[in-house]
Amino acid sequence: MPANPTKTPDPQPVPPPSVELIVGIDLGTTNSLVAVASWPLNGSAAERSPRIIADARGRNLLPSVVRFEPDGHIVVGHDAKDANSMFPLSTVASVKRLMGRSLTDATADLPYLSYVVVNGAGNTARVSIPMLGGVAKVVTPQEVSAVVLAALRDQAEAALGVPVRKVVITVPAYFDDSQRQATRDSGRLAGLEVVRIVAEPTAAALAYGLGLRAGAGLTDQIIVVYDFGGGTFDVSVLRLAAGKSDSDKDSTNAVAADAFQVLATSGDTHLGGDDIDNLLADVFVRELCAQFAMQSPQLSAGTRRELAMAAERAKVLLSDAESAEILVQIDANRVYKRKIERQEFEKLIGPLVERTLECCRRAMRDAKKQLAGEAVCAVVMVGGSTRIPLVRQKISAEFALEPYTALNPDLVVALGAAVQAGVLMEQAAGKGRTAVLLDVIPLSMGIETIGGAVAKIVMRNSAVPLRATEMFSTSVDAQSSITLKVLQGEREMAADCRELGTFYLRGIPPMPAGIPQVRVEFAIDVSGILSVSAVELRSGKRAAVQIAPNFGLSSEEIDRIERESVLHARSDMKRHRMADLVANSSLDLHWIQRQVTRHGEKLEPDNRRALSDAITRLREFVDRAKAAAAATEPAKTVEGAEAAGIDANAFTAAKEALDLASMRLHEISITESLKAQE
Repeated sequence: MPANPTKTPDPQPVPPPSVELIVGIDLGTTNSLVAVASWPLNGSAAERSPRIIADARGRNLLPSVVRFEPDGHIVVGHDAKDANSMFPLSTVASVKRLMGRSLTDATADLPYLSYVVVNGAGNTARVSIPMLGGVAKVVTPQEVSAVVLAALRDQAEAALGVPVRKVVITVPAYFDDSQRQATRDSGRLAGLEVVRIVAEPTAAALAYGLGLRAGAGLTDQIIVVYDFGGGTFDVSVLRLAAGKSDSDKDSTNAVAADAFQVLATSGDTHLGGDDIDNLLADVFVRELCAQFAMQSPQLSAGTRRELAMAAERAKVLLSDAESAEILVQIDANRVYKRKIERQEFEKLIGPLVERTLECCRRAMRDAKKQLAGEAVCAVVMVGGSTRIPLVRQKISAEFALEPYTALNPDLVVALGAAVQAGVLMEQAAGKGRTAVLLDVIPLSMGIETIGGAVAKIVMRNSAVPLRATEMFSTSVDAQSSITLKVLQGEREMAADCRELGTFYLRGIPPMPAGIPQVRVEFAIDVSGILSVSAVELRSGKRAAVQIAPNFGLSSEEIDRIERESVLHARSDMKRHRMADLVANSSLDLHWIQRQVTRHGEKLEPDNRRALSDAITRLREFVDRAKAAAAATEPAKTVEGAEAAGIDANAFTAAKEALDLASMRLHEISITESLKAQE
């Protein structure tokens, strides 16, 4: 039940001193929510179940809308949204679409935002707000989101009667490292400690799993979470293994914890209810301009905002009715009136819905190898856009299942965040069973190697938290520093992947090429935050960085990365192979030539001639490949090599021939080394 606005919150039992309240927050594009579970820890079962914390007027949803007034006063939530059309330039909505992104990434969104977006430090997208005296105030998306988080914190404190300092926040599964970092920064700006970041589909699965145990009591299921929210779309395939209830503790088959394993995820960080609103608003703008003989640029920001709000209202109405009417007052003498039928609406949004289905198919393909013939038994609908009848029809047809809608799609993510928060509190108190979250990363990560290739250290859809290591060395004699460029993507060459960050391992003692042993470790925590470290084992020199790039991947880039990884798979592997051949052959030639200089005179004449011929042939391949690479763009190295007549198989054969021809030289070198030690 909503909190009574006239009633002082009942005093809460004091929890153990070591346990602090943790709430769950769904920081959404359109609306945000706060929920709590397991509070008080010694309360009744009802008090310990997850529940949404309503505001003083009983409203669950807080619009993610913030208005910055000229005198510095800030208005957040319902009041800011209701007056949006009156203050379009100072009211910021849908700011989640700018989180962790550059101005270039946000270009497609700009025509639909009533406020001004500018380029900030580090090429980050920021909001310019008009203030008194004609001076503009520039704020980051993180600062705007922090205002929303602070309002939710105040709402929770008023309802629960205790301070709130710790939170679990949800993010779209396809948020990259930069966007997750931006979300964590928002929490810090709001004075909150973000103890865990959870992917929205995983949070939905937590809430769904709780309802499953309370209902049918089924376990070990494969579920799909279809999350179509206001600004983003995610789909995840999960295996849910529900632990035994308290009454089953003595069972020999009891499961110690509920396990929520994400098998695969896919999505689009630029596809949501806002895009549906924008399609409708575009129709209204075109018709309005034609009706009143106007040009689009002549429309005021307030009128544009009115049309956008009308589009949103029409979308909501068409979820239940066959038609919807809108009316927008342009000025004292002009009114735009429009009736839209559901059939017209469904034809308009059909391509957007199809894009979500393509993501579903991709996720199912990625999860197939882990399913072992298991069938999907439920599709959980999350996000307000899943209320659209066409969406439910298409999902039902795609999976041959009736979508699971028992949980409110607007509330389920926040409830799941509260479940995770409750688990953390009970663990701190040393009581209760746990829920194990096995999330995944959406795209592969690695580092650039010599020749511009990518050594993938963490593969796409790997479960987190994780640690992965790989050994590397130098390619130049006496190299005292190594540049480590961290990349994200599915292609084989660095030029085709997204750079996340760069750091340097310095102070390596001068050694011959190939001798230093550099261990690079990628560590991704439970919140999906990446840290990279490197250590040179012989000298003990270390370097580390927490990757925090200035902006994240746009939806178009995510689509391109995945599409091109398939389209160019064969040519990418050729390019990677050629780069490795050049790098490894160059190192072999370097070392063998050094040994020839030292011990070549001890070789038998036949061995010396065979070795010389093998060296000459392999060096020809290396020189031709390097020349071809220098004559073409980095992304076209393999095409340049092939155009120069370089056969990779023949190149490999030449390298193997040198390996064979140099065996006698290696034997002599080892013998001489042993003599020197006597």
